[in-house]
Amino acid sequence: MEVTGKVKVVNPEQQVSASFKKRELVVTTEEQYPQHIMIEFTQDKCDLLSNYKIGDPVKVSINLRGREWVNPQGETRYFNSIQGWRIERLDTAPAQTPPMPAAEAFAPATNLNEDEPDDLPF
Repeated sequence: MEVTGKVKVVNPEQQVSASFKKRELVVTTEEQYPQHIMIEFTQDKCDLLSNYKIGDPVKVSINLRGREWVNPQGETRYFNSIQGWRIERLDTAPAQTPPMPAAEAFAPATNLNEDEPDDLPF
């Protein structure tokens, strides 16, 4: 899956434990009702966010993760997370190709025969 939009927040890396680190990114989608999507990058994927800043248009490849947790009272709860595994900057400037002049759009006819009658209605 993918999320596209503009970077709203790039949080610093968090060392959760001796063997686990994460970094959070918030992307604001560009739709009628923009959404602020928080995406976690973990372990070696944290470094992917180093070259991005607020306002950058991006496309983020994500995986949805879900987990079950039973609290001490025996109640079961479910949690979801969004994990990023790739991010790329989107090119905001459309490729500009100058329009071709009409005279150059078609090659001139080379097989004209002046002896044939002109049967065009105009």
